[in-house]
Amino acid sequence: MPLFDDDDKPKKKIVHEIGQDLSLLSVEELAARVALLQDEIKRLEADMTRKRATRSAADQFFKK
Repeated sequence: MPLFDDDDKPKKKIVHEIGQDLSLLSVEELAARVALLQDEIKRLEADMTRKRATRSAADQFFKK
Protein backbone atom coordinates (compact mmCIF):
# COMPACT_ATOMS: atom_id res chain seq x y z
CA MET A 1 0.00 0.00 0.00
CA PRO A 2 1.44 3.42 -0.94
CA LEU A 3 2.33 5.84 1.79
CA PHE A 4 0.08 8.51 0.29
CA ASP A 5 -3.14 7.98 -1.63
CA ASP A 6 -3.79 10.09 -4.72
CA ASP A 7 -6.98 11.33 -3.06
CA ASP A 8 -4.92 12.91 -0.30
CA LYS A 9 -2.92 15.07 -2.70
CA PRO A 10 -4.10 18.65 -2.99
CA LYS A 11 -5.96 19.31 -6.21
CA LYS A 12 -4.09 21.48 -8.68
CA LYS A 13 -5.96 24.74 -9.19
CA ILE A 14 -6.92 25.34 -12.79
CA VAL A 15 -5.34 28.52 -14.05
CA HIS A 16 -5.60 29.86 -17.56
CA GLU A 17 -3.37 32.46 -19.11
CA ILE A 18 -4.64 34.31 -22.15
CA GLY A 19 -2.60 33.34 -25.21
CA GLN A 20 -1.21 30.23 -23.54
CA ASP A 21 -0.09 27.31 -25.74
CA LEU A 22 -2.97 24.84 -25.73
CA SER A 23 -1.30 22.03 -27.66
CA LEU A 24 -0.27 20.09 -24.54
CA LEU A 25 -3.71 20.16 -22.91
CA SER A 26 -6.19 17.29 -23.10
CA VAL A 27 -9.79 17.71 -24.16
CA GLU A 28 -10.83 17.37 -20.50
CA GLU A 29 -8.39 20.10 -19.46
CA LEU A 30 -9.66 22.37 -22.23
CA ALA A 31 -13.27 21.75 -21.16
CA ALA A 32 -12.37 22.61 -17.57
CA ARG A 33 -10.78 25.86 -18.72
CA VAL A 34 -13.81 26.74 -20.84
CA ALA A 35 -16.03 26.21 -17.79
CA LEU A 36 -13.67 28.31 -15.67
CA LEU A 37 -13.73 31.15 -18.19
CA GLN A 38 -17.52 30.98 -18.59
CA ASP A 39 -17.91 31.30 -14.81
CA GLU A 40 -15.55 34.26 -14.82
CA ILE A 41 -17.50 35.93 -17.63
CA LYS A 42 -20.72 35.52 -15.62
CA ARG A 43 -19.01 37.02 -12.56
CA LEU A 44 -17.74 39.99 -14.57
CA GLU A 45 -21.12 40.61 -16.20
CA ALA A 46 -22.86 40.50 -12.81
CA ASP A 47 -20.42 43.06 -11.44
CA MET A 48 -20.96 45.30 -14.47
CA THR A 49 -24.72 45.10 -13.93
CA ARG A 50 -24.35 46.07 -10.25
CA LYS A 51 -22.08 48.98 -11.11
CA ARG A 52 -24.42 50.23 -13.83
CA ALA A 53 -27.35 50.12 -11.39
CA THR A 54 -25.36 52.06 -8.80
CA ARG A 55 -24.32 54.61 -11.38
CA SER A 56 -27.87 54.97 -12.64
CA ALA A 57 -29.19 55.49 -9.11
CA ALA A 58 -26.52 58.11 -8.43
CA ASP A 59 -27.29 59.88 -11.73
CA GLN A 60 -30.99 59.99 -10.85
CA PHE A 61 -30.26 61.28 -7.33
CA PHE A 62 -27.97 64.08 -8.51
CA LYS A 63 -30.02 64.97 -11.59
CA LYS A 64 -30.97 68.63 -11.64
